[in-house]
Amino acid sequence: MNAANGEWIESHVPARLDRLPWSRWHWLIVVALGATWILDGLEVTLASALGGILTRRETLGLSDAQVGASATFYLAGAVIGALLFGYGTDRFGRKKLFFITVAVYLTGTAVSAFSWNFASYAFFRALTGAGIGGEYAAINSAIDELIPARVRGRVDLMINGSYWIGAALGAAATIILLNPRYLPTWLGWRFAFGIGATLGLFVMFVRQWIPESPRWLMIHGRNKEAEEIVDGVEGQIAAEHGNSVVIDRRYRDAPPTRIRTRTHTPWREIWNTIVHDHRRRSLLGLVLMLTQAFFYNAIFFTYALVLMRFYGVPGKSVGGYLLPFALGNALGPFVIGHLFDTIGRKTMISATYATSGVLLAMTGWLFHAGMLTAQTQTLAWSIIFFIASAAASSAYLTVSEIFPLEIRAFAIAIFYAIGTLTGGVFAPLLFAWIIGTGSSTALFAGYLMAAALMIVGAIVEIWIGVPAERQSLENVAAPLSSRKLYEQRK
Repeated sequence: MNAANGEWIESHVPARLDRLPWSRWHWLIVVALGATWILDGLEVTLASALGGILTRRETLGLSDAQVGASATFYLAGAVIGALLFGYGTDRFGRKKLFFITVAVYLTGTAVSAFSWNFASYAFFRALTGAGIGGEYAAINSAIDELIPARVRGRVDLMINGSYWIGAALGAAATIILLNPRYLPTWLGWRFAFGIGATLGLFVMFVRQWIPESPRWLMIHGRNKEAEEIVDGVEGQIAAEHGNSVVIDRRYRDAPPTRIRTRTHTPWREIWNTIVHDHRRRSLLGLVLMLTQAFFYNAIFFTYALVLMRFYGVPGKSVGGYLLPFALGNALGPFVIGHLFDTIGRKTMISATYATSGVLLAMTGWLFHAGMLTAQTQTLAWSIIFFIASAAASSAYLTVSEIFPLEIRAFAIAIFYAIGTLTGGVFAPLLFAWIIGTGSSTALFAGYLMAAALMIVGAIVEIWIGVPAERQSLENVAAPLSSRKLYEQRK
């Protein structure tokens, strides 16, 4: 039976989830939900690699500015999708929304293959982006609520870093699909989008075994269902470990979480929480999201244009240069992700942001001095983004941890949207215009701007960062409906 709205209940669901040993069930969560970033990486890489090809007459005949604008439409769609589906995720549940969002993505990427001009291509890319943006909010909140606290940082970073596995798949695919020896140019780029649609079908299939977030059920007065889900997971893990489950003692005697059940969170409370109660955390999330969005989108969305314009790389060969870049990005979170749980959030986030900025400034100077080739430029970018990948992933980790359960998904959506609109959407347009001028000096100045923003992000993290490592989500940000916060508001 569901608890009535406004009824006080005590639940051990958060403590029970945090004490679970790592198991096959957790791997299922990682694969089924983490595929979101593989999809996004695939989409962005395909669009980036196709940028030069789509300027040809036998394809869509786009201009350099329209290539940059199509990336902007994708990001704008992602912003709208994040806000719409982010609110729905907190209101109607994680599971319902992560099925809807992947369906929107699948539709958008499939119809992108049938684009006939710039307008149709831009619209279909916006639809694809809406699905991916919604996935960010629904999936980040679900993953953090299902993964044990002691490994939440590294798992979250590795899952976000899997974006670059998708990027590597996209880069490898374009080497074949954009090679006229295998497929004619006018047809190969259309087949490229079929990869994303196929992967989307697989994701929908495996997600049917992922339960609703027990934490979300608990807040919404469905604690009995939440306890039953955790009972089932504990049973699976007990069988996997031969009925001798090792329980982390830090969570064995944890007190129950006491909350006041609710069906939804009023808009006024959402506003007060983000703007007033947690304004320092809001500033932190905004800065981290904005700076990494500008940094990444400025370079990655125009990666192909730089190689083609300044280094004379043929469009059909761009995928070969994207592949090592993508692999470097993928390795970063896997190699150093565990340090975010051991050394700590503040130290590692500030260090990765600052290092990324400094390395980009140095590489920009080498580029301006004419000391780089297409190969060494790719190597330099691969080294930079080995670090920057972990930094960017930590921005999503931070926002998903530092806000209360009731508004977690919508908070992710808000800061993703603001960061993307101010940094992500503007950056591809700006850099596409700069590249179109052919000025290496102007492009160097753009790189310095992106580097400076990352250093600002590092400074803000040192100032007001939240040490959330190895802590329960409820300790990092008390639920709005908890007794303590409720009494403070009376």
